[in-house]
Amino acid sequence: MKYLVLIPDGAADYPLDCFDGKTPFEVADKPTLDRLASEALVGTVSNVPNDMVPESDTANLAILSYDPKVYSKGRSPLEAMSMGLTMQEGDIAFRCNVVTVSEDGACYDDKVMLDHSADEITTEEAAELVNALQEAFGTDERTFYPGVSYRHCMIWHNPPAYTDFERPHDHLGQGVRAIMPPEPYASLVRQSYEVLNHHPINEARRARGLRPANSIWLWSPGAKPALASFRQKWGLDAAVISAVDLIKGIGLCAEMESIDVAGATGNYKTNYEGKAAAAIDAFHRGKDLVYVHVEAPDECGHRAETENKVYAISAISERILRPIVKDLTASGEPFSVMILPDHPTPICRRTHTLDPVPFLIWRSDRKQAGVSCFCEKTAVNGPYLPHGYELMTHFLGKE
Repeated sequence: MKYLVLIPDGAADYPLDCFDGKTPFEVADKPTLDRLASEALVGTVSNVPNDMVPESDTANLAILSYDPKVYSKGRSPLEAMSMGLTMQEGDIAFRCNVVTVSEDGACYDDKVMLDHSADEITTEEAAELVNALQEAFGTDERTFYPGVSYRHCMIWHNPPAYTDFERPHDHLGQGVRAIMPPEPYASLVRQSYEVLNHHPINEARRARGLRPANSIWLWSPGAKPALASFRQKWGLDAAVISAVDLIKGIGLCAEMESIDVAGATGNYKTNYEGKAAAAIDAFHRGKDLVYVHVEAPDECGHRAETENKVYAISAISERILRPIVKDLTASGEPFSVMILPDHPTPICRRTHTLDPVPFLIWRSDRKQAGVSCFCEKTAVNGPYLPHGYELMTHFLGKE
């Protein structure tokens, strides 16, 4: 038996007036996804406990069967693992976004958070900015590491005490004064503006009509997690395919193979065909389970890009799911498919929410009466699982 898990990150949404009360899932042209749903178990699941923040690390840990109340230590250490960074005892990793803040205001605290991704800055441009930050603020105890696009990492050995940090994508269009991190982290954020605002990279971006990555934003601190091996838990050789360091890091911590795909990004212009080809190749190489994560719908939700979110869902169905299912069918070996968002990222909220998400479990050798359209409205008529970390048990038939 082969197992495919496909995660359209943040695809779940609320009914939208522009779609006459329908959601992006309902509007999207997704014949392959709907065909599987018509023969699948379809229901809803809560991947994030109600008393936890609905972050992608928490939700994806749950989908992979790791109880987030036990294993969630913040997303940054998982991203650090994906970047090949070694964390020692006493090290704390921080997510370090390069963001766009307004340039008005007498002081930094008067500025507005305009864009958590700085117009989805390229990895190459961002690397130069992060290197400038390291030159300005790096010490024997504190190091800045470039990651992918706007997502970077700072590791601080035995850092000063900290409390909760605000996520930049939760406060787009809002003033930063009320969301500044605690000191001394706030001072680093303020000082970063002086280093980055007129950096040559940002001046060149302005000249091209793009937003400058003129500040950092620190959030999601955490120590290195310790996950049990996925193979030891389930007896399966597994791989993860994602453009996002966080998801790669979860896979590596679970001792899954992390597969990189050229041209894969965190937005709707990602290499859909490349992800499908990588999954097919992984199965051909003997992998039992492949976990394909696609960030595109989530990023569209954060950016309130309604049509792009619909496009991404359609592309996931027809440019990733369809060729993988076709190849697995041709192999003649039984296989199962599980599809679900990790969490909703509603267009109207522009951030993650705690609402349950729709899921489907389809088996080539055990088809059943399902639903005509895979979406939030049809899924609520099926079973509800309150603990996402138990979903893998049902998918693998271990209940």
